[in-house]
This record gives sequence, C-alpha cells and structure tokens, in this order.
Amino acid sequence: MIFVSHALPVNVPDEPRLTPANVWDGLVLKANNALPFVPSMTYCEVTERYSDTIFDRDIDFRGERFTERITLEQPHRVTFTRIAGPVLGTIANEIEGAEDDLKLRFSFALVVADVAGGSAEEQEYADSMTGDYLKAVAATLNAMRRIAASQVSA
Repeated sequence: MIFVSHALPVNVPDEPRLTPANVWDGLVLKANNALPFVPSMTYCEVTERYSDTIFDRDIDFRGERFTERITLEQPHRVTFTRIAGPVLGTIANEIEGAEDDLKLRFSFALVVADVAGGSAEEQEYADSMTGDYLKAVAATLNAMRRIAASQVSA
C-alpha cells in the first residue's frame, strides 16, 4: 500500500488571502468538477448523487479511468474513495489550522493492481503520484486564489 500525506500553506505572500470558508468552497467545486483544479485530469463527470454530501464521479487521471465516491465533510474534509479502476483506496483533502496558519493537507492510501506491495515498482508509482498530487494541490490553491481575486474585483 502507498501512503503519503503532505500539507501546503494556503496563504502565501503576494497572493489573495483565503479563509477556511474560501478553501471549503473551492474543495466542493473541485469535488464536483476537478478539471480546473487538477492538471493531470482530462475527464470528470458526476454520475450519481446519493445526497448533498455523497456522490460518485468518473474521472480520467494520468490516462486511466476511475470511479470515485466523494464524501463532503463540511467544513474540513473531502474524501475521494476509489471504488473502480486500476488503483484503489482513499484520497483526502483536509483544511487544517487557523486563518493565520491555514494549510491544505492531502493524503492518500492506495493499492495499485498487479503491483507487489513494497516493491520498487510500487515505490516508483508512489513517487510519480506524489509529484502529481503536489501539483494538483498547488493548482487547486491557485484556482481558489483566482476565484477569491475575481470575487474581490467584482
């Protein structure tokens, strides 16, 4: 199993400041349509809604198709549970800290089909996924900042 967790600062110098509510709104937008937030994703469609806080979506990520069950845990966590595809497991985006030290944490615990746990192949996959997810979190924060900036100027 691959397990990775990283937290990135939300508010950085010379960028629009985000509140926890701004970050939450951005995570909800990302859960419903990740294309503006995740550069490595080329397809994202909600396929079924069970409630306001639980729904399924199909995505194409890194050239592979997945089905994810999304759980919105307002105001602090969105969980993406991979229920179909070549890599199964859980991905979480979590808002941490107070406004003066706000962070966005992403964590994943994933199992790659047909890859032995603890193998060099699994480590290579983990390293490449970590890079992609760090880019996705950075892109997510940048998209949230663009949204916040456009709301201030509107």
